[in-house]
Amino acid sequence: MVHFIQKNSFEATHIEDEWIILDTDQFTVTRLNDLGGFCWLKLREAQTVDSLSEAIDHEYGSNCEKTSIDKFLSDLMKCGLIDHAI
Repeated sequence: MVHFIQKNSFEATHIEDEWIILDTDQFTVTRLNDLGGFCWLKLREAQTVDSLSEAIDHEYGSNCEKTSIDKFLSDLMKCGLIDHAI
C-alpha cells in the first residue's frame, strides 16, 4: 500500500475556512479548503488513501470517495508538497 507524507516543513496558516500552504523555497502558495487542511495536518505522518478516508469519515461523519482522496493526493504531489513515504 502506498503511503504519502508532507515533503518539507512548509509554512501553513489557517484563515477562517481556508488553509494557505507557503513553499518558501519555490515561492508558491497553495490554497486548501477546510477538508484539505484536515488532510494536510494528517499528512505530517505517513498516510494511505484508506487511512485518510477513515480519518475523514471519523472527523466529519461522512463517507469520502477514495477516488477524490487519490486526486487530492495527486494534486499535492504535482505541487511538490507531498512525497511517497518510505
